[in-house]
Amino acid sequence: MPDEEAGGALQIRAERQNNPVADEVSALIAVTRPIIAGVYHSISQDVLSAIGPREEIKLKILGKIRSKGDGDTGIAFEYAVHDAVANGVPAVVERVADALGRCRINRGDPSSILFAIEKSGSQQLISTEIDLITSDSRVLSGERGQPVKLKGYLNQLAAAFRRPNTRKQLPQSIRGLWKADLFLGSTEPDHWVGTTVKINPSHLEAAKGLRVAIVPSKPGVADTIKKDEQKNLIVCPMPHDGSFMQVFYEGWRIVQVLLENNFNNPRPVDLPNPAHREVARVYIERRDFPVPDVLDATKTFAQPELLVFNEAAAANVAFGANAEPETSTIITPFPRMLE
Repeated sequence: MPDEEAGGALQIRAERQNNPVADEVSALIAVTRPIIAGVYHSISQDVLSAIGPREEIKLKILGKIRSKGDGDTGIAFEYAVHDAVANGVPAVVERVADALGRCRINRGDPSSILFAIEKSGSQQLISTEIDLITSDSRVLSGERGQPVKLKGYLNQLAAAFRRPNTRKQLPQSIRGLWKADLFLGSTEPDHWVGTTVKINPSHLEAAKGLRVAIVPSKPGVADTIKKDEQKNLIVCPMPHDGSFMQVFYEGWRIVQVLLENNFNNPRPVDLPNPAHREVARVYIERRDFPVPDVLDATKTFAQPELLVFNEAAAANVAFGANAEPETSTIITPFPRMLE
């Protein structure tokens, strides 16, 4: 198939590491700020209608009003993997490129499209980097025949998340593609593969149209990329020790403790690492202020020029005539290796 023109990328909020890590505390502040911002922007419209405008939410109540669930870490992991690919984190991009190569996507730099369904509130499709999907974008299913063009099926895939009857209307080769968390691929050949992202590898399941699985590596188990023949998935573990998964979990744990304690001082047993407690204290001292003000103020304490920011409005494609988009921004924790 001839090369296709690449679509224009829609950057939601990119935070790219610009300089080496100077010290653990300032680097972790730079990482935890976007994680807190992500929780802040995830508050549903139903909650806002009861408590007031989003910009007036104080840091100390963020843990009380968020929709906490068993999938919190998994969702954060999805966003972190997506953002790492979109921003070219070497430890992640190199492994994703190898996985895509096994799906016969060998040209161009790996790109990621975050495909998510709003779990609460109105029915809508949230698809970041939507402009990457052109009228000629094709999704490779691993089956014989002409690959399906993706753009025309986006809203059907979104509808299939809640409406089982809609799934039967999808082409056979992509009937399970509604389970995708990401579309990984390259704009150069304009080819993409449905990707499932699971924080627990035991939760992987086969589905028509899914080709790649992103999971954490397991201690003591080789983190080689391999094909699961039974599930027809290229399994791509993310490296842990001193790399992507380790820093992701460190930043996420700090934020979890703060949310559980309503940004009060946690017990030493909750955050035994002195550097982690120092990071927490930066937020605890500002618990009575609105979240946007806290995020703005803590820029001073994050390592200067560790991250380069680039912001734009997110693309929300609604399906269903009576639904209004509720989410205007996707903000992703972007973990970095600490030296």
